[in-house]
Amino acid sequence: MREAKIFLLFLIMVFLKGAVSEVHTVGDELEWNTGANFGSWSQKYNFSVGDTLVFKYVKGQHNVYEVIEATYRSCNASTGVLATYESGNDQIELKKAKKYWFICNIAGHCLGGMRFFIDVKEANSTNTRPTTPQSEPIPPPPPANSCAAIYVFDGWSFWVSLVPFGVLLQL
Repeated sequence: MREAKIFLLFLIMVFLKGAVSEVHTVGDELEWNTGANFGSWSQKYNFSVGDTLVFKYVKGQHNVYEVIEATYRSCNASTGVLATYESGNDQIELKKAKKYWFICNIAGHCLGGMRFFIDVKEANSTNTRPTTPQSEPIPPPPPANSCAAIYVFDGWSFWVSLVPFGVLLQL
């Protein structure tokens, strides 16, 4: 009987992990700033419908433009802008399964590497990391001050994953 309970808790944990939306801080600890490699950052994660991107930056020094692919590639925001964000703490919910392109429209920032795109999948689909590089990768920006990367858990998925283990300890 105990094995059945453990198996059931494992299944619940797997289900909850897939059902919980993630909150991703763009650039992780470097945030939305020059010097971060956003092409590499966006490759580290699987994005699903319902996830949220958080852009943290100093208001007035950066901004966030959601754009079409041609605008992303040219870094010319005279056309193809879908949305603009300038608060310094912008939260963008990924509501549809599609490709999203983001740039900073401050002069020189997009061409300097402050741009990335993501391919958002349905929440219940199996997201796998790409096995081949995406077309036309963006070269990394010049290195900023070197520091060790610290992994930060974003969102509730880590804590939700711990709930079944707490229940398991009570068995």
